[in-house]
Amino acid sequence: MTDRMRRAVVVGNSDGIGLAFTRRLLADGWRVAGLSRRDNPIAVPTYTHHTVDVTAPDYPEVLGKAIDELGGVDLCVYAAGIGEPVDLADLDAQTRTFEVNLMGAVRTASTVVPRMAAAGDGHLIGLSSLADRLVSRDAPGYAGSKAGLSSYLMGLSAALRGQGVSVTTVRFGFVDTKMAKGPVRPMMISVDQAVEVLVRCVRDRPVLVSRPRRMALLTSVLSPFTRPRR
Repeated sequence: MTDRMRRAVVVGNSDGIGLAFTRRLLADGWRVAGLSRRDNPIAVPTYTHHTVDVTAPDYPEVLGKAIDELGGVDLCVYAAGIGEPVDLADLDAQTRTFEVNLMGAVRTASTVVPRMAAAGDGHLIGLSSLADRLVSRDAPGYAGSKAGLSSYLMGLSAALRGQGVSVTTVRFGFVDTKMAKGPVRPMMISVDQAVEVLVRCVRDRPVLVSRPRRMALLTSVLSPFTRPRR
């Protein structure tokens, strides 16, 4: 890396992990463009914000313009995500969950990755979930969309091997944000802990990271028992 400022795009940074990681990148000397459907409180010269929904038709155009304003992109973090309990009388919320969690990430990659590949360098990080191996009767859209996201990102990582572009799938368990719903949230980690995981991902560029490790092991063990039986 030259002595120019590194350039990052963070998608889904109005709160939670995305907002906290944006602040960390800025503190570490990055120039950052943030995209989310709501504004955030960051107001520093090295940060620009673009208010847009990842499901909007013009989202790829807004993302492309944000990258152009930065003069390129070294790092893109997809942190947008939603999840709602299933309502069998109205499955629209499950549909939107797929649109945000999976298709929003796919549309992001389709805009960002070709630019990185052309430059011969870049790093895409997608925030998935340890729920990607589970069959969820309570939130099938969330688990299903994260399963698709993990599979897509790891496949993309393999496809980009040797081209200088890294793709990292980060599978978190419960993190202390508004997304951590339900009365029981075992082994929950703080937002600060999640940010430290992402900092290490930026440094090391792994293909897959699962945290916390004990929760990852537990979900692997429990996965066969979540499948429907006759």
